[in-house]
Amino acid sequence: MTSTIAPVRHPTPHTITRVRVPDAARMRALRLEMLADSPLAFLETVAEAAARPHEDFRAQIAYNIRSGSTVQFAAVEDGRFVGHAGGAVFAADRRVTLIFAVYVTPRLRGTGLVGALVEAVAQWSREERRPDLMLEVVNGNDRAVRAYERLGFQDTGVRVPHPTIEGLTELRMRRAA
Repeated sequence: MTSTIAPVRHPTPHTITRVRVPDAARMRALRLEMLADSPLAFLETVAEAAARPHEDFRAQIAYNIRSGSTVQFAAVEDGRFVGHAGGAVFAADRRVTLIFAVYVTPRLRGTGLVGALVEAVAQWSREERRPDLMLEVVNGNDRAVRAYERLGFQDTGVRVPHPTIEGLTELRMRRAA
């Protein structure tokens, strides 16, 4: 099913829009910021991402769009990406959308922008007939946990190993889309 989501507007000067192939340079810049700011939260290092050619970013966005099982949303301010949230079909339960790579530039944290990004993914999930959202957050990242709790996510009690850092765990949180 192809999603027809219109840009989501909320009471800040930011627009939430779906990431498209022409956005690759802005997405790459935001990805590098994300990795520099929050290195434990993502699955690659800033050095790895910086070493990837621009074309890799374009190809990944194009693949995500073609697959129909992954979506990316970005918050835009003055033409620049300042936030991101992605969603993908959760392989273990295709009725669930796994939210990934949630990020808001530091000066905009606490403004409600993360909620707008998550809501864009939730809307896509509902349109794709997946009634539940799930995410994993590094155990000990209390600020992120509190933000997700304010958005209605609940700790499931499940802990999973961090996919790239040995000894680190992530807690799994869930809510209805």
